[in-house]
Amino acid sequence: MKDSELVDLYWSTRDNRHLGTLLERYTLPLFGVCMKYLKEEEAAKDAVQQVFLKALTELEKYRVEYVRSWLHTVARNHCLMQIRDRETPHREITENLVVSDREEEDARLLLQVREDTLDMLEEALGGLSEEQRTCVRLFYLERNSYREVSEKTGYPLNAVKSHIQNGKRNLRLILKNRTDGHE
Repeated sequence: MKDSELVDLYWSTRDNRHLGTLLERYTLPLFGVCMKYLKEEEAAKDAVQQVFLKALTELEKYRVEYVRSWLHTVARNHCLMQIRDRETPHREITENLVVSDREEEDARLLLQVREDTLDMLEEALGGLSEEQRTCVRLFYLERNSYREVSEKTGYPLNAVKSHIQNGKRNLRLILKNRTDGHE
């Protein structure tokens, strides 16, 4: 299903599973965006979760036409705020947080989506050739440059670019087939 179809389904049914399916598609790209800015894997994972929480809240209120670019912008802005907060002295703020049942449900859904997505991604990576899997991991997950991937693997630079491009395409196909099979 296209992103717009999932958004339409969500708006007609208000079933969060449709948002979950939509967000699953963007776990890896958003993780890449967050790694680019934050440079730390755990911080990037946390940022993706925060972006998903914001997306769940915002998509409930507003109809977003171009989900991919909107999520990218939300992720970038979130990361820039994180960087800004790191650089400015923290003030201690004491707040009584009241978490609604809806927010708890959204948080549980998000955690489940994240775990399911990471499991699915790990499984999908196993469907790639060894060269593609290695290059994709080094480039996207460990945030190495093409040249660094080439140096670490011994593959020529053009081969690294090819393995990454083909691996990304194959991952997309594997994940799409898996998602289509579950609906």
